[in-house]
Formats: sequence, structure tokens, C-alpha cells
Amino acid sequence: MQEIKVKTHQQTEMIDITSQVQTIVSKSGLQSGVCTVFIPHTTAGVTINENADPAVVHDILNETNKVIPFSDGYTHLEGNSAAHIKSSLFGCSEAIIIENGSLMLGTWQSIFFCEFDGPRTRRAWIQVTGR
Repeated sequence: MQEIKVKTHQQTEMIDITSQVQTIVSKSGLQSGVCTVFIPHTTAGVTINENADPAVVHDILNETNKVIPFSDGYTHLEGNSAAHIKSSLFGCSEAIIIENGSLMLGTWQSIFFCEFDGPRTRRAWIQVTGR
């Protein structure tokens, strides 16, 4: 298992971590298997989506913030219920197939760390398994 540190700069943000994950896969020497990306935080998540047009990330965050606003009469004492809800909806892990030592992502796909309660310094745990 390897760890990636992710420094976020905004309350909600999606950061492309694909190259860092691929570096871990490459260094492992694994040719065929699965890479699991796990986010050990209850107010962050991970997703795979388009990397070509930054407007996609903007639109995802904009719509998510409209559907789950930061202030909406939540009862959680820390005041970050919206971040917990978003984390649950996006999820805390992704599994990506590895073939020929590379992540098998589509042409426009990237792996995004999703911050919902930033800015913070976060972690992503990466594990590669296979042969």
C-alpha cells in the first residue's frame, strides 16, 4: 500500500491524481491486476470522470453544491453535514483494472480526489494487486 498526499485549496474541489496513481502502479512492476484507490476521510471522496474539459469538473461541483447546499438546517454539530453527504454519494474507493503495467482508463477519463470540506491536507491510499 502506498499513500498520496493531496493538498486542497477550496471548500469543494476535484483534483486529478491519475499521474500519481499511475506512478505507483509503474513502480510496483505489476503488469496485470487491479489498483484500488481508497480515501480514508468522511468528508472527501474519489471518482472517475472526464479530464479533457475543465468545465465538466466545474459543472459537477456546481450541481452538487446546488443539490446539497452547505447550509440547509443540518443538525450535525461540526457544521459539515453537506460534506459527509457528498462523500457518501461519491464514494470512498475506485477499482481500476491494470493491464500491461498501465491503468485501463478511457480516453477522456481521470481519477479525481474530491474535496468537500476543504481546504485541507488529505490522503489517498493506493493498493495494487495481481501478477
